[in-house]
Amino acid sequence: MSVDDERERLIDQIGQIQRDLSRFFAESPKHSSPLLDSNLTMRQLKVIMFLAVRGSASGQDIAHHLGVGPGTVTGIVDRLIGHGLVTRREDPHDRRVRRVELTPEGLTLLERISEAGVSDFRRLLEHLETRLLRELCTVLDEVQHVVADLREDPPPTKVG
Repeated sequence: MSVDDERERLIDQIGQIQRDLSRFFAESPKHSSPLLDSNLTMRQLKVIMFLAVRGSASGQDIAHHLGVGPGTVTGIVDRLIGHGLVTRREDPHDRRVRRVELTPEGLTLLERISEAGVSDFRRLLEHLETRLLRELCTVLDEVQHVVADLREDPPPTKVG
């Protein structure tokens, strides 16, 4: 087996483990998941996550991020406003632009989703030996360095 074949096999195996872990956490009977209990659509969740990273965004920014038209964004944002998760306000620099941002309730939902994930992962980690936790910490530190490098690299340009 070549080094490239082994790398591909290992990457596939890690991907399968990640999928298995996701299923395990989703099926966990110990508690409900704020993500699964939210009754939000995937597009609504994408908007919330986008706003969490950006702070605020115009409808045009959101449309570009989702790959949809402005009319679709209006409906998504209206429903999120109805849930009390976002607000729409005038842009202080350009009165023609409306900015969308998370409400305190939207931020709370994101915190609850994140905390549930951390709690689930911690519950799993508590079953590992200290030696394995050290090794996992070393590996995750390396992964974090790669993430930092990838954030700094500009995305590849499409040719053709």
